[in-house]
Amino acid sequence: MFKKSIVAIFSVLVLSSLLSACNTTRGVGEDVEAGGQAIQRTTQ
Repeated sequence: MFKKSIVAIFSVLVLSSLLSACNTTRGVGEDVEAGGQAIQRTTQ
């Protein structure tokens, strides 16, 4: 019983960290895209 509780808590922690990392990765992608668009506007 105790082992199942630890596995469940660990699973929730891993899942929540993966979801937040996915959101962070998306934000970095948007920042890079915005930087690329700024460079394109500057060169035109």
